[in-house]
Amino acid sequence: MDIKELRISLDDKTLVDIAFSIKSSLALIGQSGSGKSLTLKALLDMLPKNMKFTLDYESEFELIPGESIGFVPQNPFTALSPLTKIKKQFFVDESRIKELFEEVGLSLDLLERFPPELSGGQLQRVVIAMALEKHPKLLLLDEPTTALDPNTKEVILTLLKKLQKREGFLMLFVTHDILSAKEICEDICVIKNGVIVENGTMQEVISSPKETYTKILIEANFSNRNFRQ
Repeated sequence: MDIKELRISLDDKTLVDIAFSIKSSLALIGQSGSGKSLTLKALLDMLPKNMKFTLDYESEFELIPGESIGFVPQNPFTALSPLTKIKKQFFVDESRIKELFEEVGLSLDLLERFPPELSGGQLQRVVIAMALEKHPKLLLLDEPTTALDPNTKEVILTLLKKLQKREGFLMLFVTHDILSAKEICEDICVIKNGVIVENGTMQEVISSPKETYTKILIEANFSNRNFRQ
């Protein structure tokens, strides 16, 4: 799918003005305040009412949040009610819930528990299952591994790769963590001050970044240079 124009403005100031293509899996990388979160909110139709946005795209499916678009937030607690059992937080029938739990590798007994009773990794699997409820065509990921320990992070990234291969959805991974994005994304866009400053395949950009800003982001993510091999 091609996002031909995504423009966000507040009063007379343009905050984001970008275009990009998602062939399979795309990482949108940038520092805090670069426009990553605004881009996600625009695609999810969750921008503040005082902001205006224009979205022009070409796709085989219509972009409808909750239908063709699934969303995995950074903090799973933002998507879950702590006082409601897990099974009551889905909007599909029991057979589909069981199918989803099997896909994300969770035990069915967790459906009877409350969110505070689950680990961070289990909660992230729950919100991934929720995002896949209606077989989305596009999965949006907002820093989904930031709060996880290294081992759990690797498990979640492996799970996402497996699910994409099985379900065939497109994936937009919004993050500042290039190391995680490198694990699951084929392409990358680097955003700065609301504009794309560099893009290409993950391997091309990481191996030979052209922009100083991109180089700084890469060096901040990796403690050695072996990753460029």
